[in-house]
Amino acid sequence: MFDNFKCMVAAVAATVVVSSPVWAETRVTYKSAKAGTSYYQMGVQIAEAMKAGSDGNIIVTVEEGQGSVQNVMEVRARGGDYVFTTPPALVGLAQGGKAMFEGKSDPSFDEIRALFPIPSLTMHFVVSADSGIDSFEDMEGKTILLGKGSFGAREGEKYLNLFGLEGKVNIADAELSNAVGALKNGQIDGFVTAGSWPAPNVVEAAASAGVKVLSLSDDQVAQTKRARLVIPAGTYAGQDEDIVTTSLPVVAYTTTKMDDDTAYQLTKTFWESKNAMAETAAWWAGVDTDLMENIAGKIHPGAIRYYKEAGIALTDDQM
Repeated sequence: MFDNFKCMVAAVAATVVVSSPVWAETRVTYKSAKAGTSYYQMGVQIAEAMKAGSDGNIIVTVEEGQGSVQNVMEVRARGGDYVFTTPPALVGLAQGGKAMFEGKSDPSFDEIRALFPIPSLTMHFVVSADSGIDSFEDMEGKTILLGKGSFGAREGEKYLNLFGLEGKVNIADAELSNAVGALKNGQIDGFVTAGSWPAPNVVEAAASAGVKVLSLSDDQVAQTKRARLVIPAGTYAGQDEDIVTTSLPVVAYTTTKMDDDTAYQLTKTFWESKNAMAETAAWWAGVDTDLMENIAGKIHPGAIRYYKEAGIALTDDQM
C-alpha cells in the first residue's frame, strides 16, 4: 500500500512539473510592419512591455509583416496566438469581401476582434521655412516630394487633387528617404510623409533645416474623409501652434480563437504600460482612450472585460 501511495505522489508531482510552464506562460505572435519601420519598432516595444508588465507570463514574438492587407489575410491560417495590426477600414473591407479582398472572402474574417489602438498613420505636409508656403494654396508652382508607393504618397496626391492643386504642383521624382537632404539643399520646397507622430524625418527636418508643418481647415479635413488629429504645439522644433491634420487609425487585432483571459491580459498590460513606453518613445503619447472611437467593429470579449473594469465607454457596435 505504501508503495502504491508513493507511486501516486510521484505521478501527481510529474503532472505538476509538466503542466506548470503551460499555465504560467502565454506565447503570442505580433505581426505589424517591415523591419526598420516605426511600426516594427512599436511591436518590439509592446513585446518588451508585455513581458515586463506580466512578470514574464506573456511572451510576445514580433514577426515582420509585409503590409496591412497581408496581415489580415493571414487570419485564415493562424490560431489563437495571432495578434496583428491594420487600419479598421481594411477589416471592414475583408468582412465585406470588397476592394482588395474581392473574391478572397473567408469566414475567419468575421471572427476578427479588436484589442487596442496604436499610433495612427498621421499626415504631415512639411515645407521649408524659406519656401514662402503658409497654406495649401501657396504650393502652386512649388516642388513637393511625395515619395512612391506608400500610403503617404497616395494620400498626399489625393489631397493635392482635392484642394484644387492637380497639375499645379511640381512633383519631385525621388524617394521619401531623400526628403530631408533635398529640403536642406533647396532641391524641393516640401515633402509629404505619413507615420506615427512625432515622425523621425520631420523631427530631423525641423531641427536641421527649419520647417513649417501645414494645418488643414475643418472643411479640408471633411473633404479627405479621414479622422481629424491634432499634433500639439511644441512637438517639433519651431512649432508654436497646434497642427490640425488627418490620420488613418491603426489597431491591434486578434480573432475569437484567442481565449478571453489572454485578450484581457494583453489589453490590460498594454494600457498599464503605455505611459512608461511614452517615456522612451514619444509616439505612444498620442495614444489615449479617445482613439477608441476609431475602432469600427467588434472588440474581443476579453478586452471588453478590461474596458468595463477601467470605466472606458464603448459603443454598442463595439460590443
